[in-house]
Amino acid sequence: MGHLVSVNVGLPRDITWRGETVHTGIWKQPVGGPVMVRRLNVAGDGQGDLAGHGGEYRAVMVYQTESYAHWETELGRRDFTFGQFGENFTVQGLADDRVCIGDRYRIGAALFEVTQPRVTCYRVGIRMDNPGMAALLVSHHRPGFYLRVLEEGEVSAGDEIVKVAEGSERITVAEIDALLYLPGHRREQLERALRIPALSPGWKSSFKALLDQGGAESGNAGLTTSTGPPPAWSGFRPLRVAKVDRESASVISLSFEQPDRAALPLALAGQFVVLRLYTGQGLTPLLRNYSISGAPGANAYRVSIKREVHGAASSFLHNGIKVGDLLEVSAPRGAFTLREGDGPVVLISAGIGATPVLAMLHFLSANAPAREVWWLYGARNRKEHPFAEEARGLLGSLPSGHGYIVYSQPESDDRLGTDYDAAGHLNLPLLDRLGVPPTADFYLCGPQAFLRSFSAGLSARGVAAARIHTEVFGPEDSITPGIAASARTQPHVPSGVPGTGPQISFTRSGLTVPWNSSFQSLLEFAEACEVPVRWSCRTGVCHTCESALIGGTVRYQPTPLEPAAEGNVLICCSQPDGDLEIDL
Repeated sequence: MGHLVSVNVGLPRDITWRGETVHTGIWKQPVGGPVMVRRLNVAGDGQGDLAGHGGEYRAVMVYQTESYAHWETELGRRDFTFGQFGENFTVQGLADDRVCIGDRYRIGAALFEVTQPRVTCYRVGIRMDNPGMAALLVSHHRPGFYLRVLEEGEVSAGDEIVKVAEGSERITVAEIDALLYLPGHRREQLERALRIPALSPGWKSSFKALLDQGGAESGNAGLTTSTGPPPAWSGFRPLRVAKVDRESASVISLSFEQPDRAALPLALAGQFVVLRLYTGQGLTPLLRNYSISGAPGANAYRVSIKREVHGAASSFLHNGIKVGDLLEVSAPRGAFTLREGDGPVVLISAGIGATPVLAMLHFLSANAPAREVWWLYGARNRKEHPFAEEARGLLGSLPSGHGYIVYSQPESDDRLGTDYDAAGHLNLPLLDRLGVPPTADFYLCGPQAFLRSFSAGLSARGVAAARIHTEVFGPEDSITPGIAASARTQPHVPSGVPGTGPQISFTRSGLTVPWNSSFQSLLEFAEACEVPVRWSCRTGVCHTCESALIGGTVRYQPTPLEPAAEGNVLICCSQPDGDLEIDL
């Protein structure tokens, strides 16, 4: 039988960390006397980042005195106080390798259920003054765990902890934590974990993704699905321009083939390639991502490029490329791909955002003609409407194909009912008027503001998050949990003394700069360049920072607990071994 040693609470506060303001509730202090525990929290406590902490399944954080003793020895420290690990309950006798997910405990007047291990987070490293702490908690199998409040009531330090029910499947906190974060995701264990009713929905979705992955690919689909399947080749290879087609006043298409006309590896509908363009002698090559717009399996990669007013790469391609030229091309990459199934598909795009969803339309026409398909597209006018006849023909091949075209600035000779269906912009009420089914899979590509508003509107209409798929041209939104928002600036060379190391190319951001060895990781370097990045643990555990490595190799310090997927890189704990191209 265990007992409650200390009850610890703390409200979120702002702290300064690495020049940033972090809003965090990681600082907890012991409180005396009876303390009320409600469904979502302990009285007097709060979480600074509700996306990663708090909520019904993470109402109370628990850590053990036995783990305190372990870390005192391991880290050579004697300065710990209760609440040191951000826990609400410091307990004795409830070890992570003994407590199981779904176990229920009576403490004082309240009833609790164990729901999941601690979420890996850089803030525990801040609190412990040890940046590697998130990885250590996992690798030492001492994460701590969360409780769900089944019956509200008062608790006090010194209360006995009485187990009143055992969770199904008898998988311990330490085992479930290792199943997600460490190598060796055995199918039998994943299936057992998914049968535990008490396991939190977030962890269930991660295990479901791992189970669906089926061990066929490297990497951890339970932690990230943002980078797609392994590439057919690393770096770049020369491909020959087989065709140059004009699609509209501002868009051309280039079709690439192998120089010897051998078959190209299959690209998935929705993927992109990176072009490395040498625009002049002595100039740094330009790297640009372009979605494949042609039919998958056509033995050519067709990309379509809109000419931008001040676009160095698009101007070079529009002005100087001809049939027979060789360009350096990466293997197809990306996770914005058509999912399997037989339900309705809605393809929504604006402008040049049509390219990846057009490849999906090609695939559906050739391989799934029975599916209901909606093609919703917005352009300025007929002159700026690429692929009009192509898309119309593909929709005509689908018995349940529906198209709707909106022009924002139709010209006098644009034909309403023939060239376009309405003037204005694509919007959410249009979906209701057309009877687009909310049970469909939605694929959206276009400007950031367009994607944000559509995604939020679809969610508000009850469309499941798993059915909303988006592709951004250019850098993705950052994930920097707890960091105060700041004005977004253009990526740039870091301030200070220039680096002298290998060239680091951030392909989405269009920036190539020499590596500076004063930075500890590619993540820190990208942050100094103000390249949008995504991270959480910063120690090679959570894989939030996992990015496609287009070309080059890296070395890791520290070594991540589980390697990135083939062709990817964890930027939080890696440094370059030479020139690199990263999909950021």
